[in-house]
Amino acid sequence: MKRIKCLLAGLLLTTSFSSLASNGKLLATPGVSQIEGSGGGGIVPWAQLAGYASEDEFSVNGFCSRADVTDYTLDVCGAQLNLFNRIELSYAQQRFDVPALDTEIEQSITGAKIRLYGDIVYSDWPQLSLGLQHKSLDDGAVATLVGAQDTSGTDYYLAASKLHLGAIAGYNWFWNVTTRYSEANQLGLLGYGGSNGSGKVLFEGSTALFFSREVAVGIEYRQKNNNLNLGEQDWKDLFVAWMPNKHVSVTAAYLDLGSIAGADDQTGWYLSVTGYW
Repeated sequence: MKRIKCLLAGLLLTTSFSSLASNGKLLATPGVSQIEGSGGGGIVPWAQLAGYASEDEFSVNGFCSRADVTDYTLDVCGAQLNLFNRIELSYAQQRFDVPALDTEIEQSITGAKIRLYGDIVYSDWPQLSLGLQHKSLDDGAVATLVGAQDTSGTDYYLAASKLHLGAIAGYNWFWNVTTRYSEANQLGLLGYGGSNGSGKVLFEGSTALFFSREVAVGIEYRQKNNNLNLGEQDWKDLFVAWMPNKHVSVTAAYLDLGSIAGADDQTGWYLSVTGYW
């Protein structure tokens, strides 16, 4: 985790050199960084690829996020590579603190996404991307204890995104719909599969309104598995994203994560910073 943070600090420092930054996309169109490492919203991967690379550029991005709810905290740091606005590669390291058990759960996530069609602004139809996220727990003791079948797994998703310029009272309107196949319990932090089932097709969605070129306000929804019979519930958030330039973005959100590992009413806040090179 410390090594990743040092890497990200270096990446963030390089963003001050504007001559090195990719500039091929409109401001804010890459979205921000998702908690599993992909480009998108906070809890939902979107069809657009991370970073500002156009078809003849590449970009490298680094991010760190924290979610703090009633009984738990989740820290995530990672990096993303956008190759010619066609392929996104990502890596994230998650650390989930469980104070009640005086323990931490760590998980690594390696992701890939390919743009299949379109552009969120310029094509008539939504941009479509296909992605995967392979997840592996560093120590599966807690997952095994609560009844998970596996300590690693792979999610597959198809995302569609579109930005409509000046669509609502002159403001830009964005939406995304993602369909995911997953066996994960609480993102995989509690393992994969269980006595109540394993893989399911799940729905995720996001929408936002841009009140200026730099500021967007939106909501997200993410359907969840309940493989362990612990009452896992769908996730929701209300977010504000600030993208003052093409070198940094800051996202803050109110989270409603429902029940986690039998603990109800997990609400709180989320903060994420991404640097773009």
